Amino acid sequence: MSAIPTYDAEQLTGMLALLPDVDSVELKLTVPDDFQRTAVRTLGIDPLDAVLRQVAFVDTPDLRLSTAGVVLRARRTQRKPADLTVKLRPAMPRDVPDGYRGHDGFKVELDASPAGYTCSCSLTVEAPDRRVRKVMLGDRGIHGLLDDDQRALLGERMPEDVQADDLVVLGPINLIKCRFRAKGYRRRMVAELWGLPDGSRILELSTKAPPEEAFQAAAETKAVLAGKGLDLGSPQETKTRAALAALTAGDDPQRRQAPAG
Repeated sequence: MSAIPTYDAEQLTGMLALLPDVDSVELKLTVPDDFQRTAVRTLGIDPLDAVLRQVAFVDTPDLRLSTAGVVLRARRTQRKPADLTVKLRPAMPRDVPDGYRGHDGFKVELDASPAGYTCSCSLTVEAPDRRVRKVMLGDRGIHGLLDDDQRALLGERMPEDVQADDLVVLGPINLIKCRFRAKGYRRRMVAELWGLPDGSRILELSTKAPPEEAFQAAAETKAVLAGKGLDLGSPQETKTRAALAALTAGDDPQRRQAPAG
């Protein structure tokens, strides 16, 4: 999944410097459209084990939050509470604001894929599903649902020229998430299939490992996926980046003014 062994010396040095200060490492691989069905079958992923989710983002139409390294996300999960996330990406561990380490729902994570790696920090809190649904429908704003720590984290990188009236709700996007174990592989994996408004789909495979096991996990995962015929050299794109691009392309109907508050 992750091509960590093929990173150059500078990339490896940078990753090694980060590992002691991150909470977890997530290894990711995006599967090309023409191989998604084969990958599901080969890996033994059972669609009936999947959970339905909805994800929406709040940003300006020209993605000024995203450009500033801020992701503001609302998420609903079938038969579970909804949640809200403020994420700063990239964000080095040394730049984490004081007081966040140890906060419930806060994490510093390193994401690695064949295309490279990035480090982020995020704070996620549960929220009533009915209220998050209203956010996705554009009937209420997201800011009033964030807790004080999330608002403070958002303020760390919020562009000064962005006001509440500038924000729109992008989405929601429907996706399915399925946890599984591939034959011959000891780690639990996750498959997420996102259906984008332009008709395209993103299938992402991922697994998490503690920082001290990152390289071993990468080698094991690469071996099992390559052995099942997955192309580790295929073009990679993050779910969030692809979703935001699709949601802001042209006159997308899945864009609603986000009320203040």
